[in-house]
Amino acid sequence: MRMKKRAPVFILMASLILISGCGKGKPEETTAVPVTETQPLPTLVATVSTAETTTEAETTTAAVKAEEPGARKEVDGKIQSYLTGEMTDVAIANRRPIAIMMSNDKQALPQYGINRAGVVYEAPVEGIMNRYMSIIENYDDLTRIGSCRSMRTYYTYFAHEWDAITVHYGQSTFAKPYLKNNDDVNGIENSGYPAFYRSKDKRSPHNAYTSGENLNNIIAQLGYSQSYDPSYAGHFKFGKEGELTIPEDNFEAFNVFPGYQYNKPQFEYHEDEGLYYRYQYGSPHLGDEGQIKVRNIILQYAPVGYYSTTAYLDINVHEDSYGYFITGGKAVPVSVKKDGEFGATHYYNMKGEEITLNTGKTWICIIDSKNFADTVIQDRNGTKTNE
Repeated sequence: MRMKKRAPVFILMASLILISGCGKGKPEETTAVPVTETQPLPTLVATVSTAETTTEAETTTAAVKAEEPGARKEVDGKIQSYLTGEMTDVAIANRRPIAIMMSNDKQALPQYGINRAGVVYEAPVEGIMNRYMSIIENYDDLTRIGSCRSMRTYYTYFAHEWDAITVHYGQSTFAKPYLKNNDDVNGIENSGYPAFYRSKDKRSPHNAYTSGENLNNIIAQLGYSQSYDPSYAGHFKFGKEGELTIPEDNFEAFNVFPGYQYNKPQFEYHEDEGLYYRYQYGSPHLGDEGQIKVRNIILQYAPVGYYSTTAYLDINVHEDSYGYFITGGKAVPVSVKKDGEFGATHYYNMKGEEITLNTGKTWICIIDSKNFADTVIQDRNGTKTNE
């Protein structure tokens, strides 16, 4: 895409919903009675300084044509990963990934295996705690993955978007019916329990782990296919590997605070690497292989309620919504639309075009729409830009 020297003022965020069209909304669940109704769409007005100009390099890289999902070509034993868009060994890239639930309780840190995730979903569970679903394709040599925690309904939908095998240690009552639609490795209620072990350096429930070897063994024992479904055509659109695609009509995003109140995460852009370093709990967010770094960030707002008479959250990830796409030190507002109950979620720019991600890892934050105002995006000088 061609960068403009000055991005225009953004119109109402609500217009993004109109661009994406009307969606079906979340299928009804007879056991769920949301007590928090959908929040009204906020107004998003953002400008870019008139002093901002586009370099020749930015213009060149922004013009890179994106690869359509499914347009994968094998070259020298490698093929494009569905998760990251990077050229990856065929045996790994053509194998279904795992979608594993991970704890973010302080007592469970660090998360093991999370640095290998091509895509991570962060979403709240009970109270104000967040939990992760890590989508991982390269896990064979990992001897410790987790700690593994229980599943919630909305995470089952995330797993379907990647044709992934779900891995978890238990689940809420409300998630249980949805797991029947998944190839599932469960440490408690199905024959997947041999894949897990308890470590001695953590206390229960923070010490349930699995490994690459255990997962491969149990997946074979349960008879799950490790090949993508023939109908699966990918998810994201990626630019060319090694080149930076900058979305047009952007504003600066060097520091990103999603607005979660408990772990208080932050993404800090490192311009020399083109990566966002993640922080939480006031310190670098470390996995077992170092600080977490991602190429793309998606903030997705969703209405949140509760299952009747319980503390379990009912997050509606089906309703047409809104958010931000952040990459290369820039951010743009996006509209959000999901393909049916179990299809992929798509993100569209102001022109109604599906966004192009840069090759690399992506972190997706699912945020209660009523907390939209808590999100802060700053430029390189620390000035808020998302207002």
